[in-house]
Amino acid sequence: MVRKALAGALASAGLLFSPVSPLSPVPAAASDADGRTAAELAEQAEDHLLGAESVRLTMTDRIAEAEGTVTEPSAMDLALDRDGNCVGTIETGGEGGGRVEIVKRGEEVWLKPDAAFWKAHVPGDEGDAVAGLLEDRYLHGTTDDPALEGMAGVCDLGRFQREIDTGASSGDASLTKGEETTRQDTAVVPLTGEEDGETGEEDGERTTLYVTADAPHRLIEADRRGEGTDVTLAFEDYGAPVPAGTPSPAETVDIGRLEEELLDA
Repeated sequence: MVRKALAGALASAGLLFSPVSPLSPVPAAASDADGRTAAELAEQAEDHLLGAESVRLTMTDRIAEAEGTVTEPSAMDLALDRDGNCVGTIETGGEGGGRVEIVKRGEEVWLKPDAAFWKAHVPGDEGDAVAGLLEDRYLHGTTDDPALEGMAGVCDLGRFQREIDTGASSGDASLTKGEETTRQDTAVVPLTGEEDGETGEEDGERTTLYVTADAPHRLIEADRRGEGTDVTLAFEDYGAPVPAGTPSPAETVDIGRLEEELLDA
């Protein structure tokens, strides 16, 4: 029964690991005093993000955190690149939802869920049993394993880039440039676009892109807020290598070996 619960928990965890793209279309229009348009800034920022070989992505979903939904990521912090390598953490459901440490190099994956994760995802005393069997070790396998194949999505910067759309090239809404401010101790220009919801502006969404005021114009933060939505993404370390270290054998248990341990438990 514990083995079945483990498989189910890992499968559900895999569903958490999908690219997050909260950048709504927020197209073109107003100019600032020096003649650069909001659309030009958005387009340059998009080009830099699409051209990045690596980036550090952090995400906070305040709705998921407040509601405590353990099947939804409430926060993540990942350094990832186009080769599918990544290092970081994903948290689920706010307090009590649990945390998973992630390391991926090529097709190899290491995951270390904490005890809170197993308790939240595996019913009864079985979550504690699984956590005890792991003894704070990483699960190790490859993306060929159904329980780990979700890593291929969350750690694929190229896939994330393909889903990005700042709306810079479309023309069905206006993009408003705000006053220069700071994010991450960097001077930025906020570019804000609004979309009506099903019943009008009241349930619509507002997306704000914070683009560096100085060239090269890069996107370093994006906020999306509206009815049932409150997400912030931050982008740092453009082009920085993803840390190459992997857990040692002493810190690791192969998923197949873990299944044997569960059978003997």
